[in-house]
Amino acid sequence: MLSPTFLRNLLCSMLFIPAALLSISASATDTDRFAHLHGQLNIAGGTAHIPVMKQAARAIMTANPDIRITIAGGGSGVGAQQAAKGLAEIGNTGRALKPAEAAQGLVSFPFAIDGVAVILNPTNPVKALSSQQVADIYAGKITNWQTLGGADKTINLFTRDEASGTRAVFVKKLLHNGSVVTKANVVPSNGAMKTAVARDPAAIGYSSVGYIDNTVVAPTLDGIHPSNEACANGHYPVVRKLYMNTKGEPQGLTRAFIDFIYSPQGAGYIRSSGYIPLAQQ
Repeated sequence: MLSPTFLRNLLCSMLFIPAALLSISASATDTDRFAHLHGQLNIAGGTAHIPVMKQAARAIMTANPDIRITIAGGGSGVGAQQAAKGLAEIGNTGRALKPAEAAQGLVSFPFAIDGVAVILNPTNPVKALSSQQVADIYAGKITNWQTLGGADKTINLFTRDEASGTRAVFVKKLLHNGSVVTKANVVPSNGAMKTAVARDPAAIGYSSVGYIDNTVVAPTLDGIHPSNEACANGHYPVVRKLYMNTKGEPQGLTRAFIDFIYSPQGAGYIRSSGYIPLAQQ
């Protein structure tokens, strides 16, 4: 769990990062580390990570045609599994490794902070929810938007599958390990969640804050808007770290990619994807 002190320190440190260092311009400086490398790097797992991974992969492969990087989703559970089995060099998770996963020799690299927020269709007149109301909705105790000041429509629930790190954070930190009714519609990714809610005026779902755009809206939660600033200063409580994981200490191309994510250019991609970059430990 991220302590308020840690988050305050993080925000303060961010304010003193020179803006030039966060530029996402096509400077070759940060891609120079790949100049003598070649081969294929396979990345799988958390879908919240994909916008960052795609931008980094595109920059690296453009500057270095002998390198090929593939990116697949599947959720945090899949990311940890693929890395542990050697099927992917980097397995992404939106949560810390479970003890059984860490016991397989995985090494974690936290690189960003993300919030997880409730999302609604933009036509829904409900603009504020309490955490208790969200818990009651997902437990099946509140089933009609009219109870919450909305239209007389049955609430259509959307959730993620068990392998999702986004779901794990949502259930732990917002539902306080409460139940999710079995009738909830299950979607496989943050992108699919956003699409489902954007198409259904009676829907409620949840996603990474970095995925929220004008196709969905995030209601205030207990009076707090889930912005990046609120996530960083500790006012918004439903936050998590995003991790890259490798089987043992990374070497060669894998090491270079991880270092690139922590570089000023990588930090720029993290910010442009809606997340808060963390310093390399």
